[in-house]
Amino acid sequence: LGRGVYVYNGVSEAAREIARVTAVHPGITLGSSSETADRIAVQRALMPDLGAPTFECVTVTGAASTNDPCTSDDYVRVTIGSTYTPISPLGLGGPITLTASSSVRLP
Repeated sequence: LGRGVYVYNGVSEAAREIARVTAVHPGITLGSSSETADRIAVQRALMPDLGAPTFECVTVTGAASTNDPCTSDDYVRVTIGSTYTPISPLGLGGPITLTASSSVRLP
């Protein structure tokens, strides 16, 4: 159980870090900047089973933004996941996908 909490905390931290960097360096396409790619690489080194993040431009309510490209009134929402397989002496439990998202306002 403790390892599951550790994995979820790692996924949550990855979402926060990637969202923060992407808000400052959004790139031409949201999430395409070299700074974002570097942050994803760092988080993958910390969490090897980390999946591919998704990037969305959203409003303060969490609804999809109609602005293209995103404006300073918008937020960047990053969603990312990782697979956790419980370790059990009885072999019970299968892989569980843990997902987290984080939103950061564009400057």
